[in-house]
Amino acid sequence: MYRPLLDCLTVKPSEIDGLGLFASKDIPAGADLGISHYFILGELIRTPLGGFYNHSDTDANCFTDVRRGCVHLMTKRSIVAGEELTAFYKINPLKK
Repeated sequence: MYRPLLDCLTVKPSEIDGLGLFASKDIPAGADLGISHYFILGELIRTPLGGFYNHSDTDANCFTDVRRGCVHLMTKRSIVAGEELTAFYKINPLKK
């Protein structure tokens, strides 16, 4: 069965903006939560994971790691169940 999100993640209303990505279970620091975006022919293609985490300028608990034409969402620190996942991001991390 296809599941676009890991078991430890869920989507629900966010106080930041619209819908957000939340931990449904505790998640350890350094966890790779999956691919949020692909680069195909120079274009950035968003996955379901990439569609729901919100931006944070100051207190992001995740970061994006670009490797092999993909953007991975990684945890910066331990995340507790119920906490919203956020990252500081640009529209296209390959462009300066």
